[in-house]
Amino acid sequence: MQYLHVVDLDGAKGGKIINHKVLQEITSNTKLKVDFGGGIKSDADIELAFANGANQITAGSIAVKDKAKVTEWIKKYGAEKIILGADVKNETIAISGWQESGNINLNDFLDEYIDLGIQYVICTDIAKDGMLQGPSLLLYSDILKRYPKLKLIASGGVAEFDDLLKLEDMGLYGAIVGKAFYEGKISLDELKHFA
Repeated sequence: MQYLHVVDLDGAKGGKIINHKVLQEITSNTKLKVDFGGGIKSDADIELAFANGANQITAGSIAVKDKAKVTEWIKKYGAEKIILGADVKNETIAISGWQESGNINLNDFLDEYIDLGIQYVICTDIAKDGMLQGPSLLLYSDILKRYPKLKLIASGGVAEFDDLLKLEDMGLYGAIVGKAFYEGKISLDELKHFA
């Protein structure tokens, strides 16, 4: 395991980074490459994330609400430092902790940002997240057919090691494992297979 996906839920609710000290503790005490998201809404937030050791940041709701700001960040920090967060419900982007529709189709959203140079996308199927029912293989397959060079990271539904093998076989760049790890359905030794 080389990468850690960290979401500042307090920051997401508060509209600015709150748990930057937690990020700093992780990056100071491990060799993990941390992708940090949640509450990144301003230049000060993104600078705080990088100053505290984030390797990359995830731009989710901000990418829908303020494309100009995210475009600035891509130019300033480089597309490899920005992961586009695409939370999806019925092929429509959801924002603000999944409470609102972004009123934009997933493919239209991806088209806009791929044109700007985005390389990494975390795609969460909201209906699958935390359900341990398997990832959205059809959704990810469709995305990869349309965008074969995209570094797509699956999020939501991973329930067992076999799910990770299926995603790897499909050509996904990575997968976020949360609940399955916390509940002991996937072990750290199994995750080391992908290191």
